Amino acid sequence: MSGHGAPQLAVDAAGARVAIVASSWHTEVMDGLIAGAQAALADAHVTDVTLVRAPGSFELPILCQAYARQGFDAVIALGVIIRGGTPHFEYVSAAATDGLSRVALDTGVPVGFGLLTCDDDAQALDRAGLEGSKEDKGREAVEAALSAWNVLRTLA
Repeated sequence: MSGHGAPQLAVDAAGARVAIVASSWHTEVMDGLIAGAQAALADAHVTDVTLVRAPGSFELPILCQAYARQGFDAVIALGVIIRGGTPHFEYVSAAATDGLSRVALDTGVPVGFGLLTCDDDAQALDRAGLEGSKEDKGREAVEAALSAWNVLRTLA
């Protein structure tokens, strides 16, 4: 399991302004990812949170970029791409991943990477933070972005 050895990132980010940009595909998994992200934000004392839904994972980078440019301190990208029988999976996964990296580097705003790229629905459900899931990638994406935000604040 990829979560083996993951750090515990307890973060206090009171006063941070955070956008969650979440894909609309795979409702059950997305509901879990969003809930995990929202719980992590609450635990980090973040009260200024905006949730916006993207049509799909391919659209995550453009929407994350727009929110990063609007003065949000961190942006959390949540999505699910399930492998199918065509090369579509590889194209969308690569484009979304590269785009999200570019958003962070071009804007200087941390982007929490909560984009699941899975072989099947079972793998996605196991990472969604739902009851019985082994991992909570929504929470992890928030913790990583807020931890990076805290480091970046010390450089200002």
